[in-house]
Amino acid sequence: MNNRGRPSLSGPGKLDQVNLEEFRTKRRLQELTFDLARTLNRDYRPQPHCFVPAHVLFPQLPDVIQRYLNEKVRLQHPADVKDLFLAPYYGWVVERLVENIHGDVSHGELPEVPRYESTRGPGSTSEVDFWTSRDVREVNRSHLNFVVADTKRWEQSAAYFIDTHKAVKSFVKNSGLGFAIPYLHNGQMHDYVPDFIIQLNASEERYLILETKGYDPLEEVKKAAEERWVNAVNADGKFGEWIYRLIKNPLETPDVLEQISRPPI
Repeated sequence: MNNRGRPSLSGPGKLDQVNLEEFRTKRRLQELTFDLARTLNRDYRPQPHCFVPAHVLFPQLPDVIQRYLNEKVRLQHPADVKDLFLAPYYGWVVERLVENIHGDVSHGELPEVPRYESTRGPGSTSEVDFWTSRDVREVNRSHLNFVVADTKRWEQSAAYFIDTHKAVKSFVKNSGLGFAIPYLHNGQMHDYVPDFIIQLNASEERYLILETKGYDPLEEVKKAAEERWVNAVNADGKFGEWIYRLIKNPLETPDVLEQISRPPI
């Protein structure tokens, strides 16, 4: 009889019940939190926008982790909050927090600013030229003569509302532009390609990045990356003001355009 692995052909073998009770019982939540704080301290400090020494950063991290557990984690029976400190959840938590911890600008800390490619200048829609077999729609307020659709009707509907709205000066469907927002997931960098880039009718340069999205399991990850990109570009100030919006239905497009075109109160 084989007492390792699967039951052997000669008998049922030894079967063990595997569960998380031993881990949950032996490890205290405070201990796990401090272990995670050490990992965050190690992974966050090498980032170019971090100027905080380790002995100043580390004491702040347990409170950040506790806030994340309280506000962002939803448990479903029979899960336990300690399960979050096991793979693959542990790695995801580290990625989320590293990507979303920022300096407190209101207390004089420096904002994060973008890193520009040294060998590539500002892009332009004049550079776009490609063939496609996907569905296209002709538009007026775009430097490109067509909008290339990745969906059956959502992007076409959104493009119609954008093309006919008074708040829009010009726009482009983000296809063939090479415009993408980097984000980290599962230890690897990926590119998030939002749907539309819209130049607004305003006295100063203002741009809207508009995403039309149904269900996406990585929605929060991509949204956080987009907001981080927008905040960095706005802090730099060389390319006007940028806004990001995510809509779940193309019928929301006119309301979003109307809302952001209103002058601040």
